[in-house]
Amino acid sequence: MSHTVSIERTEHHDAGPATGDRSARRAVTVFPLLVLAAGALGLLLPGSFSGWSEAVPYLLGVVMFCMGVTMTPEDFRGVARRPWAVALGLVAHYVIMPGLGWAVAHLLHLSPQLAAGVILVGCAPSGTASNVVTYLARGDVALSVSVATVSTLLAPLVTPPLTLLLAGEYLPVDAGSMVTDILKTVLLPVVAGLVVRLVAGRWIARALPVLPWLSALTIAVIVTVVVAGSAAAIKSAALLVFVAVVLHNGLGLALGYGAGRIGRLGEPGSRAMAFEVGMQNSGLAASLATAHFSPLAALPAAVFSVWHNISGALAAAWFSRRRR
Repeated sequence: MSHTVSIERTEHHDAGPATGDRSARRAVTVFPLLVLAAGALGLLLPGSFSGWSEAVPYLLGVVMFCMGVTMTPEDFRGVARRPWAVALGLVAHYVIMPGLGWAVAHLLHLSPQLAAGVILVGCAPSGTASNVVTYLARGDVALSVSVATVSTLLAPLVTPPLTLLLAGEYLPVDAGSMVTDILKTVLLPVVAGLVVRLVAGRWIARALPVLPWLSALTIAVIVTVVVAGSAAAIKSAALLVFVAVVLHNGLGLALGYGAGRIGRLGEPGSRAMAFEVGMQNSGLAASLATAHFSPLAALPAAVFSVWHNISGALAAAWFSRRRR
């Protein structure tokens, strides 16, 4: 699920949510159940989705277009107003999660396919529903939006070389081809969505409540295809992959929060950092793993897409009950 949320871009983070935000919150709540159902469908009826893997990049493009449509110039002005905080978020994200992915793969002695998949999840840009979860946690939403936006735009330059560096010991990595794929499935759809928002903002505003649901359904289809492609291997690898994902995500949330505290971003900023580091664009990771490695390598991304929404919601509920 992408950053298809319409949160009030203000410094007053406790204000009431906009209509798009309420819709996004409901979508985030339903999303794990939807993805679980999608995974079960792919596992039970794998033959029904044979040959669908070629559609995964196009489905991801739909999700990223929805993200672009929700962007406004205010998102980019937020980066200019707080360059230090955004830079810290980017460094933390692209250092902590790739490093954790590599460490978890070594710790659990994962097979080359699964290890490459876990590392690729770590090298993906900032995660899916992180803006909404930050809002629910009473965190710094403006910082969350800024880090999510910039990490996504930088993904074509950062994700392929990081994947080559860390996953190259497991499987051959064609970084150049990966750059091209990210440009086509991430950057171009995001820019197209941003242009559509600027040109037809009045009409797009009416569609904002629908976009989180469109993203959720599209990601669910991606998960179905990914699970169907590796259904034969899931029975033997599912528990190990789940342990890897829980470790990866949980340590990412904790270290992201710690990075915010060390960087003196305050409690709201540290909460935003936790989610911007710990929640990944697992849809992109699944698409790249399917295209460049194998359906089995995409399994960690499929599991991550479910788990990080559950853990994010739990962490947000815990944060929201603590004083800021």
